[in-house]
Amino acid sequence: MDKIDAVLSRGVEKIYPSPKALEKVLRSGKKIRLYQGFDPSVPNLHLGHTVGLLKLKQFQDLGHEVIFLIGDFTGMIGDPTGKLSTRKQLTKKQVQKNFQNWRKQAGTIIDFGGQNPAKVLYNSQWLSKLTFEDLLKLCHHITYQQLIKREMFRKRLKKDKDIFLHEFLYPVMQGYDSVYMDVDLEIGGSDQMFNMLVGRDLMKKIKNKEKFVLTTKLLVDKQGNKVGKTTGNALFLNASTKDMFGGVMSFPDEVTLLSFELLTDLPLSSIEVLAQAFKKEPMVVKKRLAFEISKIHHGQRAAQKAQEEFERIFQKKMLPTAIRSKKMLRGNYSLASLVFYSGSTSSKSQAKRLIKEGGAKINGKTIRDPQFKIQIQTDKKILLKIGKLKYLKIEGVKG
Repeated sequence: MDKIDAVLSRGVEKIYPSPKALEKVLRSGKKIRLYQGFDPSVPNLHLGHTVGLLKLKQFQDLGHEVIFLIGDFTGMIGDPTGKLSTRKQLTKKQVQKNFQNWRKQAGTIIDFGGQNPAKVLYNSQWLSKLTFEDLLKLCHHITYQQLIKREMFRKRLKKDKDIFLHEFLYPVMQGYDSVYMDVDLEIGGSDQMFNMLVGRDLMKKIKNKEKFVLTTKLLVDKQGNKVGKTTGNALFLNASTKDMFGGVMSFPDEVTLLSFELLTDLPLSSIEVLAQAFKKEPMVVKKRLAFEISKIHHGQRAAQKAQEEFERIFQKKMLPTAIRSKKMLRGNYSLASLVFYSGSTSSKSQAKRLIKEGGAKINGKTIRDPQFKIQIQTDKKILLKIGKLKYLKIEGVKG
């Protein structure tokens, strides 16, 4: 398997109009322009974005022109893909704040410098300049029947839930990105297929040009939930090496081998060997996965330290080498308050749920009562464990 075979198969779900058609272009020696769009709905890229970034990197290494598109305009609309209710719309200020660190995070994978630098573009540069007349002309190429076929729209209609007009316009806006940038190929997760095919259709009608669409596999568990992107449990790229390593170790076993394919740059031949080893030593192979992913985003030395710390805590049953300390006014506190004040949860209600599920320990003892009273004293430290990886030493001080 050569590099072109790999770029067309590794982590790939489908290619439109066909893999052979795109392969013919790539083997002709022509350098194509391609992109993937990322809407800044949250302040950090998450591990699921790594799939697309690695695919962009593969094309970049082959000498093709790569565009990292930040959907700062479409991000204000809100992609309705997979949503049974309307997304809360973000303001321009919120969107701009969200993507501040994205280039740096994406830069651990794709190269924004060197001889073939990837470009960073923002779709507000053209979408915000469209007049109402421009929009009407654009919509002339898209039919109502085309849009209403979307699965989540049909589900909403069945449940008598609203579909707002701006949600209908989202795939039109995303489709126009392809037309404006005059790309040859768009990459995205398989859940983005509809939006990308709208762009393919627009390109054909407006420019009489063939736009290829490459959809990547989704990292999902047996229930169909996205791993590393689950609501409330997303693994963001700004996570510390320790949290990233531990987060990967908590992946369901059934996604381990697919994670090697989608989230690492290990050769497929090496992954095949690991697949055999996984049958006998799943823990060893899973640690290798966590190491490889952490290495991409934090470097080899940091990944090695994270693995050593993981083994120290979970396999040797020892305390972490470094535990964060927090000083609090002496007095009586509920366990829910301590967990919340530690900064480990975003609300007290979330802290209560975590405690009831057995996710909190005081001095090594699991406490399931959120109202359990703990006395903070000046002469005695308390060790609080939250979840599997977080530890906190609490010391009382006089008011």
